Amino acid sequence: MKIQERAVKILSILKRTYPEVKTALKHKNVFELLIATILSAQCTDAQVNKVTPELFKRFKNAKEMAKADRAELQAIIRSTGFYKNKAASILKCASKLVSDFKGKVPDTMEELTTLPGVGRKTANVVLGVCFGTPGIVVDTHVLRISARLRLTKNTDPVKVEFDLQKLFSEKDWTVSSFLIQSHGRNCCYAKKPACNVCPISRYCPSKDVQTIGGAGQLFLVSRLR
Repeated sequence: MKIQERAVKILSILKRTYPEVKTALKHKNVFELLIATILSAQCTDAQVNKVTPELFKRFKNAKEMAKADRAELQAIIRSTGFYKNKAASILKCASKLVSDFKGKVPDTMEELTTLPGVGRKTANVVLGVCFGTPGIVVDTHVLRISARLRLTKNTDPVKVEFDLQKLFSEKDWTVSSFLIQSHGRNCCYAKKPACNVCPISRYCPSKDVQTIGGAGQLFLVSRLR
Protein backbone atom coordinates (compact mmCIF):
# COMPACT_ATOMS: atom_id res chain seq x y z
CA MET A 1 0.00 0.00 0.00
CA LYS A 2 1.35 3.41 -0.99
CA ILE A 3 2.12 5.85 1.82
CA GLN A 4 -0.50 8.41 0.74
CA GLU A 5 -3.21 5.76 0.49
CA ARG A 6 -2.29 4.55 3.97
CA ALA A 7 -2.31 8.12 5.30
CA VAL A 8 -5.82 8.72 3.94
CA LYS A 9 -7.13 5.53 5.56
CA ILE A 10 -5.49 6.46 8.89
CA LEU A 11 -7.05 9.92 8.82
CA SER A 12 -10.49 8.50 8.02
CA ILE A 13 -10.34 6.18 11.04
CA LEU A 14 -9.08 8.93 13.34
CA LYS A 15 -11.95 11.16 12.27
CA ARG A 16 -14.43 8.47 13.34
CA THR A 17 -12.52 7.78 16.54
CA TYR A 18 -12.28 11.41 17.66
CA PRO A 19 -15.30 13.11 16.04
CA GLU A 20 -15.32 16.18 18.30
CA VAL A 21 -11.62 16.94 17.99
CA LYS A 22 -10.36 20.51 18.44
CA THR A 23 -7.50 22.29 20.13
CA ALA A 24 -7.25 21.35 23.80
CA LEU A 25 -6.12 24.85 24.74
CA LYS A 26 -8.98 26.82 26.29
CA HIS A 27 -9.39 30.35 24.95
CA LYS A 28 -11.99 33.02 24.31
CA ASN A 29 -10.27 34.91 21.50
CA VAL A 30 -7.27 34.84 19.18
CA PHE A 31 -4.99 36.71 21.60
CA GLU A 32 -5.66 34.16 24.36
CA LEU A 33 -4.97 31.26 21.98
CA LEU A 34 -1.71 32.86 20.86
CA ILE A 35 -0.43 33.28 24.42
CA ALA A 36 -1.69 29.85 25.50
CA THR A 37 0.13 28.22 22.59
CA ILE A 38 3.37 29.97 23.51
CA LEU A 39 2.95 28.62 27.04
CA SER A 40 2.33 25.09 25.74
CA ALA A 41 5.95 24.64 24.64
CA GLN A 42 7.47 21.79 26.69
CA CYS A 43 4.24 21.65 28.72
CA THR A 44 0.94 19.81 28.55
CA ASP A 45 -2.16 21.62 27.36
CA ALA A 46 -3.89 20.54 30.57
CA GLN A 47 -1.32 22.38 32.67
CA VAL A 48 -1.56 25.47 30.49
CA ASN A 49 -5.33 25.46 30.97
CA LYS A 50 -4.78 25.61 34.73
CA VAL A 51 -2.88 28.89 34.59
CA THR A 52 -4.55 30.80 31.76
CA PRO A 53 -7.78 31.68 33.61
CA GLU A 54 -5.82 33.69 36.17
CA LEU A 55 -3.46 35.02 33.51
CA PHE A 56 -6.20 36.39 31.25
CA LYS A 57 -8.24 37.67 34.16
CA ARG A 58 -5.23 39.77 35.16
CA PHE A 59 -4.11 40.74 31.62
CA LYS A 60 -7.02 40.83 29.20
CA ASN A 61 -5.35 41.98 25.99
CA ALA A 62 -2.02 42.75 24.35
CA LYS A 63 -1.88 46.29 25.73
CA GLU A 64 -2.33 45.10 29.32
CA MET A 65 0.04 42.15 28.83
CA ALA A 66 2.75 44.40 27.41
CA LYS A 67 2.71 46.42 30.63
CA ALA A 68 2.70 43.36 32.93
CA ASP A 69 5.14 43.20 35.79
CA ARG A 70 7.67 40.54 34.85
CA ALA A 71 7.82 39.02 38.36
CA GLU A 72 4.02 38.79 38.56
CA LEU A 73 3.80 37.23 35.12
CA GLN A 74 6.48 34.69 35.99
CA ALA A 75 4.67 33.76 39.19
CA ILE A 76 1.41 33.08 37.33
CA ILE A 77 2.97 30.92 34.61
CA ARG A 78 5.68 29.27 36.72
CA SER A 79 4.08 25.81 36.66
CA THR A 80 4.27 25.63 32.84
CA GLY A 81 8.07 25.33 32.97
CA PHE A 82 10.75 27.55 31.46
CA TYR A 83 8.69 30.36 32.93
CA LYS A 84 11.42 33.01 32.74
CA ASN A 85 11.97 32.50 29.02
CA LYS A 86 8.23 32.27 28.39
CA ALA A 87 7.54 35.43 30.35
CA ALA A 88 10.20 37.28 28.35
CA SER A 89 8.73 36.05 25.06
CA ILE A 90 5.17 36.92 26.07
CA LEU A 91 6.14 40.45 27.13
CA LYS A 92 8.04 41.04 23.88
CA CYS A 93 5.24 39.47 21.83
CA ALA A 94 2.57 41.65 23.44
CA SER A 95 4.72 44.75 22.98
CA LYS A 96 5.21 44.01 19.28
CA LEU A 97 1.49 43.41 18.85
CA VAL A 98 0.85 46.86 20.28
CA SER A 99 3.62 48.66 18.40
CA ASP A 100 3.33 46.95 15.02
CA PHE A 101 -0.22 45.59 14.79
CA LYS A 102 -2.32 47.99 16.89
CA GLY A 103 -2.80 45.29 19.52
CA LYS A 104 -4.37 42.81 17.13
CA VAL A 105 -3.03 39.37 16.27
CA PRO A 106 -2.07 39.25 12.56
CA ASP A 107 -3.57 36.63 10.26
CA THR A 108 -0.64 35.56 8.08
CA MET A 109 2.24 33.15 8.65
CA GLU A 110 4.74 35.81 7.61
CA GLU A 111 3.50 38.35 10.16
CA LEU A 112 2.86 35.90 12.99
CA THR A 113 6.37 34.50 12.85
CA THR A 114 7.82 37.99 13.34
CA LEU A 115 6.40 37.90 16.88
CA PRO A 116 8.81 36.84 19.65
CA GLY A 117 8.13 33.30 20.83
CA VAL A 118 6.10 32.42 17.74
CA GLY A 119 7.32 29.76 15.32
CA ARG A 120 5.48 27.85 12.62
CA LYS A 121 3.81 25.51 15.11
CA THR A 122 2.23 28.34 17.09
CA ALA A 123 1.36 30.25 13.93
CA ASN A 124 -0.38 27.22 12.40
CA VAL A 125 -2.48 26.75 15.55
CA VAL A 126 -3.64 30.36 15.47
CA LEU A 127 -4.20 30.41 11.70
CA GLY A 128 -6.09 27.13 11.65
CA VAL A 129 -8.30 27.67 14.69
CA CYS A 130 -9.03 31.39 14.51
CA PHE A 131 -8.61 32.36 10.87
CA GLY A 132 -9.56 29.20 9.01
CA THR A 133 -6.21 28.96 7.25
CA PRO A 134 -5.19 25.27 7.07
CA GLY A 135 -1.84 24.30 8.53
CA ILE A 136 -0.09 21.24 9.94
CA VAL A 137 0.70 21.75 13.63
CA VAL A 138 3.80 19.71 14.46
CA ASP A 139 4.13 19.17 18.21
CA THR A 140 5.72 16.29 20.12
CA HIS A 141 2.70 14.03 19.52
CA VAL A 142 2.71 14.66 15.76
CA LEU A 143 6.48 14.16 15.59
CA ARG A 144 6.29 10.86 17.48
CA ILE A 145 3.28 9.37 15.76
CA SER A 146 4.14 10.42 12.21
CA ALA A 147 7.50 8.69 12.73
CA ARG A 148 5.89 5.53 14.11
CA LEU A 149 3.47 5.47 11.20
CA ARG A 150 6.39 5.96 8.79
CA LEU A 151 4.68 9.00 7.29
CA THR A 152 8.01 10.83 7.34
CA LYS A 153 11.69 10.04 7.63
CA ASN A 154 12.48 13.49 8.96
CA THR A 155 12.80 14.66 12.56
CA ASP A 156 12.93 18.40 11.95
CA PRO A 157 9.44 19.82 12.69
CA VAL A 158 9.36 22.04 9.60
CA LYS A 159 10.37 19.18 7.29
CA VAL A 160 7.78 16.92 8.96
CA GLU A 161 5.16 19.63 8.41
CA PHE A 162 5.91 19.76 4.70
CA ASP A 163 5.98 15.95 4.43
CA LEU A 164 2.52 15.67 5.99
CA GLN A 165 1.17 18.43 3.76
CA LYS A 166 1.88 16.18 0.79
CA LEU A 167 -0.09 13.29 2.29
CA PHE A 168 -3.26 15.03 3.46
CA SER A 169 -5.73 17.23 1.63
CA GLU A 170 -5.17 20.91 2.42
CA LYS A 171 -8.64 21.22 3.92
CA ASP A 172 -7.67 18.53 6.45
CA TRP A 173 -4.31 19.97 7.51
CA THR A 174 -5.50 21.57 10.74
CA VAL A 175 -7.86 18.80 11.81
CA SER A 176 -5.30 16.10 10.99
CA SER A 177 -2.92 17.69 13.49
CA PHE A 178 -5.53 17.69 16.25
CA LEU A 179 -6.57 14.13 15.42
CA ILE A 180 -2.99 12.88 15.70
CA GLN A 181 -2.53 14.83 18.94
CA SER A 182 -5.68 13.27 20.39
CA HIS A 183 -4.46 9.83 19.39
CA GLY A 184 -1.17 10.53 21.11
CA ARG A 185 -2.89 11.55 24.33
CA ASN A 186 -5.37 8.67 24.32
CA CYS A 187 -3.62 5.70 22.76
CA CYS A 188 -0.22 6.08 21.11
CA TYR A 189 1.62 7.04 24.28
CA ALA A 190 5.30 7.93 24.24
CA LYS A 191 6.46 5.11 26.53
CA LYS A 192 3.83 2.40 26.31
CA PRO A 193 1.59 2.76 23.25
CA ALA A 194 -1.63 0.79 23.52
CA CYS A 195 -1.19 -1.09 20.26
CA ASN A 196 -3.64 -3.81 21.31
CA VAL A 197 -6.56 -1.35 21.24
CA CYS A 198 -5.26 1.06 18.60
CA PRO A 199 -7.87 1.67 15.85
CA ILE A 200 -5.18 2.32 13.22
CA SER A 201 -2.84 -0.54 14.15
CA ARG A 202 -3.55 -2.37 10.87
CA TYR A 203 -1.89 0.52 9.02
CA CYS A 204 0.97 1.03 11.46
CA PRO A 205 4.41 -0.42 10.56
CA SER A 206 5.43 0.02 14.21
CA LYS A 207 2.68 -2.07 15.78
CA ASP A 208 3.67 -3.37 19.19
CA VAL A 209 6.25 -0.69 19.81
CA GLN A 210 8.19 -1.24 23.00
CA THR A 211 10.38 1.18 24.88
CA ILE A 212 13.69 0.25 26.40
CA GLY A 213 16.60 2.16 27.85
CA GLY A 214 16.83 4.87 30.42
CA ALA A 215 18.35 8.24 31.25
CA GLY A 216 15.71 9.96 29.20
CA GLN A 217 16.49 7.98 26.06
CA LEU A 218 13.69 6.46 24.02
CA PHE A 219 14.38 3.50 21.81
CA LEU A 220 11.71 2.12 19.52
CA VAL A 221 11.68 -1.59 18.82
CA SER A 222 9.20 -2.38 16.10
CA ARG A 223 7.73 -5.64 14.95
CA LEU A 224 7.29 -4.81 11.30
CA ARG A 225 4.40 -6.31 9.44
